[in-house]
Amino acid sequence: MPEISNPQPAPSSLTGRRIVLGVSASIAAYKAAPLTRLLIKAGAEVQVILTEAAAAFVTPLTLGTLSKKPVLTSFLRDAAAGEWHNHVELGLWADALVIAPASANTLGQLANGLCPNLLCAVYLSARCPVFLAPAMDVDMFAHPAVTQNLARLRSFGNHVFDSPSGELASGLSGPGRMLEPEEIVAGLARYFADITAG
Repeated sequence: MPEISNPQPAPSSLTGRRIVLGVSASIAAYKAAPLTRLLIKAGAEVQVILTEAAAAFVTPLTLGTLSKKPVLTSFLRDAAAGEWHNHVELGLWADALVIAPASANTLGQLANGLCPNLLCAVYLSARCPVFLAPAMDVDMFAHPAVTQNLARLRSFGNHVFDSPSGELASGLSGPGRMLEPEEIVAGLARYFADITAG
């Protein structure tokens, strides 16, 4: 009787890619869990950075289990021992920095070079492409300050995912939703496939 072989999936353009996934404080932070799972499934190595405020929406335990790496939440690893998480090393390690969700507050910090947390420090140190997935309520998303911050971030060369319209956590409807994890992964895969082909 012939052996039945299990065909292996074709390598993804994300196979072996090192992704820093930044998660900021938004109700959409729950989507970071399936996003992490999909990135790992596509063959990427994922290091999650969770802002302290974001930990109210999704736990380090969940994201650490899915990424198979301890989640980083602050500069200090062990304050008593003087150990810290080196934002420069993280910025150099990454093939891409993906911030999803990117809250209005985080977008403002990035656009203006502010550095109140580890995620912003990694952004300022990163030499890799940066991908932002905005997530906020419709009126926040439409505010001129947010519009200006997004335009400024694009002018720096960052990639900003579209924010689709739909029902929001507030009950309002309109743009401001975080792009779905499957679409973010597909966008990253296209980016890396294009640069490999080029």
